[in-house]
Amino acid sequence: MDRLESPVPYGTAVSADDTHTLRYELIFPQPVERVWDAVATQEGLPGWLAAADPFVRHEGGAITLRWQNTDEHGTATVAPGQVTGWGPTRLAEYTVDVHGRIRFDLQPRDGADGTRLRFTNEFTGSPACRLDCLAGWHHHFEFLAEALAGRPKDWSTWNLDRWRELRADYAAAGE
Repeated sequence: MDRLESPVPYGTAVSADDTHTLRYELIFPQPVERVWDAVATQEGLPGWLAAADPFVRHEGGAITLRWQNTDEHGTATVAPGQVTGWGPTRLAEYTVDVHGRIRFDLQPRDGADGTRLRFTNEFTGSPACRLDCLAGWHHHFEFLAEALAGRPKDWSTWNLDRWRELRADYAAAGE
């Protein structure tokens, strides 16, 4: 099956029993500072992922991510946790309930304008949960690309259609 057309490259998963590591590598035309603002500030995160309150921006600081979208049952994820890695404009890592360790590593692109974002998510869960998360992160990264282009997500328009398409595509690819 051909993968769906997407502005975001597909992620990969490596699993051992019920422990999963998801990886995405994304290229954005915006500079590192702009991508950093989107992934590591209270003002930037809600435009594509989740509200962050509290958010104490240093290693060891408290964070609670409150997803703006809902799952198939109408439930929004609320994930309290801690900032477990912090290197301003380069590294933001959050370890939170439900989603485990979420790591954003930003680098300027080699010889070009823009930013290379390496994303890792490590968590425990079932194979079905792995597919849910692959599709979920992919969909949110599509929202991130839009937010960086000046079009943050209007959460009142949220529905599960695109997530379902992505989940089916990841399942068909054997991820």
